[in-house]
Amino acid sequence: MSRRVRLGFLAVALVAFGTMLWAAFAQLPGFGGASHPYRDLSVAATFAHATANAVSSVNFDQRGFDTFGEETILFCAVAGVVALLRPVHRERRREVGSGGRTLESTTLVVYVLFPLTLVLGVDVVAHGAITPGGGFQGGVVLATGIHLLYVGGHYRLLERLRPLDWFAQGEALGVILFGALGLAGAALGADLFANAIPQGQLGDLVSSGTVPLFNIAVGMTVASSVVILLSGFLDQTLAIRAAPGEDPAQPDKDEEGAA
Repeated sequence: MSRRVRLGFLAVALVAFGTMLWAAFAQLPGFGGASHPYRDLSVAATFAHATANAVSSVNFDQRGFDTFGEETILFCAVAGVVALLRPVHRERRREVGSGGRTLESTTLVVYVLFPLTLVLGVDVVAHGAITPGGGFQGGVVLATGIHLLYVGGHYRLLERLRPLDWFAQGEALGVILFGALGLAGAALGADLFANAIPQGQLGDLVSSGTVPLFNIAVGMTVASSVVILLSGFLDQTLAIRAAPGEDPAQPDKDEEGAA
């Protein structure tokens, strides 16, 4: 295919995309107007399904398919980073001790904050349907709490408390659970990702139907993904080194022959 033909296809695609974008913008309500149909519909759906946290209702109850796409993007992004940061043939992994000098005040703060942060992360995930927070926020808090051990100079302890095989399975299990909940809505005779189970009373811990379950699935995926992601960066910084006598910047002989 010649360059002229490729440019022609690109021009047609840009015109079509611009036309659809202009048509969509033309139907938006005026800025600062009194008409807010999406707000009105989302708030009504939030109360109809007894979800006190309107943000969680929108994320999991009203646009669950979009949220599933976002979770899948995170899953694929972490998989790509792990593949990129894995040790290559010219690199070796070495044992890393705690090393370094950590201030006693820092160690004390870590000892205090480590359990509190983990409890806070679980609380944010569990109460995501009734208070601000949810699976995304709680998952980040949980992963951050685990890595406070690194801040306190306990890298070896961190490695023991974060078995990466378990977190890899937890990451995949969270995505599978999210998809299974979506299929369950269709199996119960409703739409895909529909909130088709009893919602309970507004403000109760066990309420909002499937929203708490979606929060748990997302919390598992996000926490596991962030732990795996940070482990790759820490390994590259602390544990992975070039093999003795090897320069990782130089191409391998086999690679030169293949080229």
